[in-house]
Amino acid sequence: MFVTDIRKEFYEVVSNQRVALLVASDIDALCACKILQALFHCDQVQYTLVPVTGWQDLGTAFFEHKEQFKYFVLINCGANVDLLEMLQPGDDSVFFICDTHRPVDVINVYNDTQIKLLIKQDDDLSVPAYDDIFQDDDEDEEGGDSGNESDGGSEPSGKRRRFDEGALERRIDRQRARREWEAQRRDILFEYEQYEYHGTSAAVMFFELAWVLTKDTKDMLWWAIIGLTDQWVHDKITHMKYVTDIATMQRHVSRHNHRNEDEENMLSIDCMKISFEYDLRLTLYQHWTLYDSICNSCYTSCYFKLWTLNGQKKLQEFLADMGLPLKQVKQKFTSMDMTIKENLRDVIEESSNKYGMKDVRIQTFGVHFGFKNRFLASDMVHACAALLESTEKSDGDNFINALDSLSRSNLDHLYSGIDLAKKKLLAIQQTVASCICTNLILSQGPFLYCYLMEGTPDVKIFSKPVALTLLSKYLLKAFVQSTRNKRCKLLPLIMAAPKDLEKGTVIVVGIPPESETSDKKNFFGRAFEKAAESTSSRTLHDHFDTSIIELKSEDRSKFLDALITLLS
Repeated sequence: MFVTDIRKEFYEVVSNQRVALLVASDIDALCACKILQALFHCDQVQYTLVPVTGWQDLGTAFFEHKEQFKYFVLINCGANVDLLEMLQPGDDSVFFICDTHRPVDVINVYNDTQIKLLIKQDDDLSVPAYDDIFQDDDEDEEGGDSGNESDGGSEPSGKRRRFDEGALERRIDRQRARREWEAQRRDILFEYEQYEYHGTSAAVMFFELAWVLTKDTKDMLWWAIIGLTDQWVHDKITHMKYVTDIATMQRHVSRHNHRNEDEENMLSIDCMKISFEYDLRLTLYQHWTLYDSICNSCYTSCYFKLWTLNGQKKLQEFLADMGLPLKQVKQKFTSMDMTIKENLRDVIEESSNKYGMKDVRIQTFGVHFGFKNRFLASDMVHACAALLESTEKSDGDNFINALDSLSRSNLDHLYSGIDLAKKKLLAIQQTVASCICTNLILSQGPFLYCYLMEGTPDVKIFSKPVALTLLSKYLLKAFVQSTRNKRCKLLPLIMAAPKDLEKGTVIVVGIPPESETSDKKNFFGRAFEKAAESTSSRTLHDHFDTSIIELKSEDRSKFLDALITLLS
């Protein structure tokens, strides 16, 4: 059931209870969790926080906590499956689900007792009408055969036969209508469930709750902005959706800045100032060298085709056109001459337009913590994602480190995340160059396919879902730029990488075709399920994004063959 009044139907219900928070491992979920934690601290609500990395984790977490808690809040998990069927809870358990995964399972939508969906109704949900997919069983029993009984055979046999024939015809009509309804229901559900996509950020949803409660702070607003930026950085929402949600956040930023003008005038060492700005699509450039950022940002690297000699030459020309000495662009951004830094954005934009990079600027937000610490929202996303998927620590430790890095009191965590993010971006850039130069991307008919072999440098980084997805999107963009085959430019990509060598498993991710007008809808989740089923491949569909699965290495070829047949 959709919650229409989030304050009354959610917050006032849980604020006097003990609550279990089950939070998925993604940046938007972490930001939503931070906002909810801040609200709970405000009102002294008791809660237990449990990170969950997939469906198995979610089942285990619920099983361990179902005796102590009545109310469960699920962040970025739970909406796109029949949750009651999966968890088998008692009648008194209530689930509040704030999840960006779409489509929402129809059973969750129409359950009005235990499932409460904290989901924006103005998202394009397209939920089928109740009568189109549910039918009361009583309707089948109507007009049974009660008229067939005769009292001692007093009626003439001809009349009784005609009566029987009439009852039989009615039954046949009912069965035909039932079959037609079931066929129509299958079509409606297939149409509704075939694509996976994402809706409004969970962090934005909880920020709006804080605003309704008049308890919103600048920190909460910044977390909501990071949650939204995570959706843009990881290519989960359309450009139009991003721009629309950015406009909403911009109004909140103006309101907060207006409210806190006095505080800013004092220039306190602890002050925090959020600003809306048009900034460059150059990843982490303020914490790196400008040269490294241009070389390792997906946008510029793919445009110049930096894996080719021509591309390298074109980059040198671009830097010369801007009039930026190599000595300046190859030293840390913070050490560059002030005169260069002051005009840098305008200079880069002017030269980018000459070179055909029309959208090198993007609408985003920046923050100042005190005097010297300045970050863009995308910097925070990259740093947090790198901490969340660090290969050096356990998932639990990574979750806590990533969560801590969002607090301005833990800047050391954030800076270590930025260092990890740079290593990850370098690994992505080198892997993309290697895959393209060694022709590792193969056309399999209805899709492109790339497999990272064991022993590939940095392959361990790509055993994690967010890193592999980011690599896949980067690789597909680069391939589209470099191929002359027009048909290949319209194909989606399936990418696989070793997951666990001891278990002999690979992680597989499917992403939709590369296109500026893409609606970001992904059909691979359903396709993976059907291909695994038809070949009895040993797969694990444990990720909250259905387009990411694990697969036994030996089953890879038959699984791929089934996908080719299915999608041809």
